[in-house]
Amino acid sequence: MDAQGAASVLDWWREAGVDVAIVEEPRNWLAEPRGQSVAAPASPEAPAATALPLTLAGFRSWLETVDALPDGSAIGRRILPAGDAASGLMVMIDMPEPADSAGGSLLSDETGRLFDKMMGAIGRDRASIYFTSLCLARPAGGRIDPTALDALAALAKHHIALAAPKRLLLMGQAVSRAVIGAELAQARGKLHHVNHDGGKVEAIASFAPRFLIQNPARKGDSWRDLRLLIGGMDL
Repeated sequence: MDAQGAASVLDWWREAGVDVAIVEEPRNWLAEPRGQSVAAPASPEAPAATALPLTLAGFRSWLETVDALPDGSAIGRRILPAGDAASGLMVMIDMPEPADSAGGSLLSDETGRLFDKMMGAIGRDRASIYFTSLCLARPAGGRIDPTALDALAALAKHHIALAAPKRLLLMGQAVSRAVIGAELAQARGKLHHVNHDGGKVEAIASFAPRFLIQNPARKGDSWRDLRLLIGGMDL
């Protein structure tokens, strides 16, 4: 299997919910735990809510200039939110694709061509949505550190509160976990009410574009998610 094939398999398993590696050594699960206590690794922390900017413009500037974010990104490596926050529709994916850093925008390869067709099917384009990602830079290996998810979720919910969309489309396993608090398989097919800083927004969880490219048979399910997204929403 070549490197591209291996990356495709890893992406598929990540979307399916696998987030831990196989442990090679056998383990006696019935054994009594040992007395020694082991300190848990430190988890990345999100800044306190009171320290975050309270306007969308200020928050965007903060995302661009803060030294480090929970996704591990440093200044200059991030792809910032784009589009129209007043459009009423906010779309969040998990992370940039490998080609996005060079392109300077999210979903700049074949995943983007599929995404644009999906938006066109509901009467939207990139200029008429507010588009962002849970991680502003692609983590090493294309895998989000599970210990960073709570901090990323806190920032995402603050971002959602400031953008104040009418509807929110969450694309991918990691985004569903962070914002809704549920696995994608359980979150799909229903309208969720996400609480954020004292407010609420209606959210739909669906597949990431890369998953649909690898699993085209699920495009029908994705279309049902999009129909649920726009149901009763003034486009």
